[in-house]
Amino acid sequence: MLAWLALTLGVAFGSAVVPVISIEVFVIGLMTSENGIPWLAVGAAVAIGQIAGKLLYFLAARGSIRLPDMLHRRLHRERPPSARRYRWHLRTKRLRAWLEALRERCHRHPHWMNGTYGISAIIGLPPFMATSVLAGLVRMRMATFVGAGLLGRFVRFSVLAASPALFANLI
Repeated sequence: MLAWLALTLGVAFGSAVVPVISIEVFVIGLMTSENGIPWLAVGAAVAIGQIAGKLLYFLAARGSIRLPDMLHRRLHRERPPSARRYRWHLRTKRLRAWLEALRERCHRHPHWMNGTYGISAIIGLPPFMATSVLAGLVRMRMATFVGAGLLGRFVRFSVLAASPALFANLI
């Protein structure tokens, strides 16, 4: 059982860093195939792994950690303007303006960001990855980030881990 929980923590961390990995599918698969693993322990392992992974995005957005040189050079290199880049810049102008307005609103109303982040940790809307980065950009307190994130992710994944047993008993 301890090995499964350690694996769950690792997959949760990986899914937080590389968003194409689905921790939800892993949890459902684990809980339907393995008996005797407590659903609360699975919820806790996933919550810890997810927040540990998202903490990297939070700290990078906050400016507390430096990106690897290869990635930093790629993001900040000067490129000659091209027609394609100009069209992309025009297409994303509204999105960038919306993001800047949202960031400014979060600075004016920090409790609004706390609530949005907490709700995102539980239901996943707005996307948890985006709210983790936004929390770093608006300089949310780390204790709030970790506490609300752990609580929200624990609730979400504990319910998810318990759902196969609940549905099996209903049928």
